This record gives sequence, structure tokens and C-alpha cells, in this order.
Amino acid sequence: MPKNQIKIAAYTERNRRNRKSQNAKRFAGLSIVEVVIASALLAIAIVPMLQCLTVAHANNINIEHKSVSLVLAQAKLDEIKARSVYNYTNGGSFAGNNISLGGSYRCNVTDDSDDQLKTITVSVGFDSNGDATLTGDEIDITLATLIARRWND
Repeated sequence: MPKNQIKIAAYTERNRRNRKSQNAKRFAGLSIVEVVIASALLAIAIVPMLQCLTVAHANNINIEHKSVSLVLAQAKLDEIKARSVYNYTNGGSFAGNNISLGGSYRCNVTDDSDDQLKTITVSVGFDSNGDATLTGDEIDITLATLIARRWND
């Protein structure tokens, strides 16, 4: 074999071995140090994300309670307006405390008991402590309206 061919064959063999070692390194697994570092970084990143999810869930529940309270307060005011057409004075006052609206929702209704124009205030909230009374910190929504006397009874 001529010298040039021997050099080319040796060069080709060296390149083939280098490619094999590079492929072996490329497909080698992770070392234990790399796994530990990756796990630590993941653990550090997950803690704030879980805290954010907890806060978001609490805010979601709060918004749900306020939305349901608003719908129930509007329904209660509509009921009082309908009753007031024929029972403005016969029914007496529209006031009431701790009226159950289903589930743990309660409402307080105040009435200024005026003869011609009544101010009705409805406060609705979620009874979070389960004592069947609606306290000031449990009130989510307060709506007020004026109801006029339609005709003399």
C-alpha cells in the first residue's frame, strides 16, 4: 500500500472512532449531580406557583359568593316590590333579619316604615361561620330602593 493510502486509511479510521465517541457522549444519561440540581430548581420554582394557585382559588370563591349574593339581593328586592303593590300598609314592615335564601346565604332587610315612601335596604351575604346569623363582616352586597305608595288602601 502506498504511503498516501495508509495516511488516508488511518485518518478515516480516526474520524470513525471520534464520531462513535461523540455519539456515545451525546446519548449518555444524566449524571446524579445534574439530576439533583434540576430537582432543586424545580422545587424552588413550584413553591411560588402553588402559593399563587392557592390565592387565585380563594379569590375565585370570594367572587362567586359576591356574584350569588348580588343575584339573591336583586331577587329579594323584586319580591318586596311585588308584595308592596297590594300590601304596602296591610303587611306592615318588610323588615327581617337572618332570612335564609338557600344554602348558607342569608339576608337582612330594613324598612324605614314611612307612610308614603319607604326606603328598603337588602343586605345579603354568605354565612361563613355557620351560626345562622349574618354579621357585618359576612355581608357581601347591600342594595337599596325606594317604594312609593300606589294608592290609598
